[in-house]
Amino acid sequence: MKRTFGILLLAGGMVITAQAQKMNTAKVPAQVKAAFTKLHAGTKVSWEMEKQDYEAGFILNGKETSEVYSAKGVLLETEVAIKPTELPTAVLAKLKGQKIAETAKITKADGTIHYEAEVKGKDLLFDSNGNQIKP
Repeated sequence: MKRTFGILLLAGGMVITAQAQKMNTAKVPAQVKAAFTKLHAGTKVSWEMEKQDYEAGFILNGKETSEVYSAKGVLLETEVAIKPTELPTAVLAKLKGQKIAETAKITKADGTIHYEAEVKGKDLLFDSNGNQIKP
């Protein structure tokens, strides 16, 4: 039993590591740090790699927030944790009867807004009309 638990714990850790890797601030390109500081001077931030981009995690107005930047310091998207009740009515209707673990509002650089809901361990994306978006 202990061995099985250990294997599952190790496998889970590898999956989490593969999705995003925490990184030392010194390894974040100067352009990325400058872009973040311009928007959020004095804010405590932690950095992770998200594929080839840089993700800044921080608290803004009391809410967990993350921003994804390109290597050149271009802001690609902002994700803010929200309560499930803050999802649009159309999204809630699509998820009726399902247990929602976490939710977020994602604003892309072009102003497009998506909503993310974690259901049964999977992140589902929706537009504000409740249409599911393929990742």
